[in-house]
Amino acid sequence: MDNNVLIAFGFTLMAGLSTGIGSALAFFADRTNTRFLAASLGFSAGVMIYVSFVELLAGALTELAEATGDVSRGNWLGIGAFFAGMVFIGIIDKLVPEVENPHEVKRVEEMREDEEAAASARAEASGRNRPGRGNTRQLMRMGTMTALVIGIHNFPEGLATFMSTLEDTSIGLSIAIAIAIHNIPEGIAVSVPIYYATGDKVKAFKWSFLSGLTEPLGALVGYLVLRPFMTPTLSAMVLAGVAGIMVFISLDELLPSAEKYGEHHLSIYGAVTGMAVMALSLLLLA
Repeated sequence: MDNNVLIAFGFTLMAGLSTGIGSALAFFADRTNTRFLAASLGFSAGVMIYVSFVELLAGALTELAEATGDVSRGNWLGIGAFFAGMVFIGIIDKLVPEVENPHEVKRVEEMREDEEAAASARAEASGRNRPGRGNTRQLMRMGTMTALVIGIHNFPEGLATFMSTLEDTSIGLSIAIAIAIHNIPEGIAVSVPIYYATGDKVKAFKWSFLSGLTEPLGALVGYLVLRPFMTPTLSAMVLAGVAGIMVFISLDELLPSAEKYGEHHLSIYGAVTGMAVMALSLLLLA
């Protein structure tokens, strides 16, 4: 069990720190590769939707039927937990101000249009009378608030990766990779405005990196809270709730973001490919 916990924590850490990859890409890319992001986000959504329905929810319903000794009662508990997971992540998303929503599509080249204004503001702050300081404040606030919001969002995502890995290492790895891919644009959303507000790449990368650390933190806190009460019934209900969280993330965040990058068919092809890859891997591991 202890070894599984370490593996689950490692997968969750890997997924969370991929925000740093997005941050690094933002510093070296002149233009956003919309085709890559659309296909990648679609792929992540496909993996998460397929795993949620075919493995996590289906497995949870079977386990609940066995644990309760009543198929009907087990189904009610499992489906209830599934939608409770959706409500949980939905409430978190609802509490996020729309302006700071990290899942609003941002392109590197569009955000670089603010670089001159931010440079002007920094010059003003150093004693030269140039306009633009308000724009710099806005950029800094955008970056820091986005980092905070991503941190909040990453708590349930971290728990989803962690609990899925405890149930099945291969499924947990797939979910960790899917969440890691979807965290890359979030790293861009944090680091670019902070960099243009401060001119400091290290500070921008640090904020992006720290926002990703909340993913393993969320996993650990969730696990420690649930561990004393863990029974086969509760464990299965948590997995059903995790399935609900991941389906909501896919439908509310991943697919709409992929669509907004303007590559409709690529996002759908990515989703279908993600489902196919996940199905094949599960068949090979069966």
